[in-house]
Amino acid sequence: MSRIETPRPIRGTQDIFGAEAEAFAHVVETFERVRKLYRFRRVEMPVFEKTEVFSRSLGETTDVVSKEMYSFEDRGGESLTLRPEFTAGISRAYLTDGWQQYAPVKVATHGPLFRYERPQKGRYRQFHQLDAEIIGAAEPQADVELLVMADQLLKELGIADGVTLQLNTLGDAPSREAWRQALIGYFRDHAASLSEDSQERLEKNPLRILDSKDPRDRPFVADAPKIDAFLSGEAQDFFAQVTGGLDAAGVAWNRMDSLVRGLDYYRHTAFEFVTDRLGAQGTVLGGGRYDGLIESLGGAHTPAVGWAAGVERLAMLVGGVGESVADVVVVVEDDALIARGIAAVSDLRRAGFSAELIATGSPRKRFDKAVKMGAGAIVSLAIRDGEPTLSLKADDAVRAKIEPLLG
Repeated sequence: MSRIETPRPIRGTQDIFGAEAEAFAHVVETFERVRKLYRFRRVEMPVFEKTEVFSRSLGETTDVVSKEMYSFEDRGGESLTLRPEFTAGISRAYLTDGWQQYAPVKVATHGPLFRYERPQKGRYRQFHQLDAEIIGAAEPQADVELLVMADQLLKELGIADGVTLQLNTLGDAPSREAWRQALIGYFRDHAASLSEDSQERLEKNPLRILDSKDPRDRPFVADAPKIDAFLSGEAQDFFAQVTGGLDAAGVAWNRMDSLVRGLDYYRHTAFEFVTDRLGAQGTVLGGGRYDGLIESLGGAHTPAVGWAAGVERLAMLVGGVGESVADVVVVVEDDALIARGIAAVSDLRRAGFSAELIATGSPRKRFDKAVKMGAGAIVSLAIRDGEPTLSLKADDAVRAKIEPLLG
């Protein structure tokens, strides 16, 4: 009989277990707690959408759309795509589900996303993100609230040390367009020396050249026109209110005038929380204001701002989250008392105590196994001199809480 070969996992996916799973859960639980403090509504989004939701919102020429999306035709011949990010789907839902009636609406979610890209440290083809958005708010205070929320999340996770908020403005629409034209003129003069990708981007999306990692582009990027020379008075005032709000909230920030967002619908604030603790991929949380996105999906002009953070990367920074120890371990040292052990552990759990039942294996070794688990209390059920007995090993404070539940 031939041996059945065990299927191998798909490259770029991961199975999460033990301490890693606890760190992952800790990140998500902390996010849920913080989003409730800031009164963000929880939303759940479909894992797949019509492909046009992402191609229209992310831009046909972006790497995500052209190289990384998992798209397929369903049986009806419609092109569908596994979501590569949350913002486009949330914006679609804002239009199709009548969320405009709640504007400005603050929403948050988390879950798996999918991109076909080269797996590397902290980056997978199926990965997970936290996401927070404010839709329908044009005021800089919305940007401030999201940034303060992100800062508090990192602090409550205990990873704020060594993480820096980098902040920039992309200006309002007239400022950005004036800057864009200046970049086109500047890069045209150096087109022959630019990388092939940057030559292709020059006319369509010159801001993306500023993000280039190609060493052939870096000397020209360093001397490219800066946004500050093109900011309108309104754009300067908006950015000043954002930075002033961060100062008032006690959130440290660094100006990074090279930080850009290439897509045309981005306006004003762009930001990233970065660290050097994850190698070359240093961004742990990033976002910005995308006032033109919902228009690209067929809606009215709708201001919006949001951010996303990778759960895997945050969990890597958290590290050291061990699996929890049970409050109580119930040990059945005689199989005749298994039913009583089940009843005891059930009563403890209903009362809010985490509890484990040890009722298998050698009866003589069960108590030693319970001691090694390090629980706060051990309940032992045994038969002594022909009679069922119950003993409780715990300090006085714990004993006072548990003893009344044991009958």
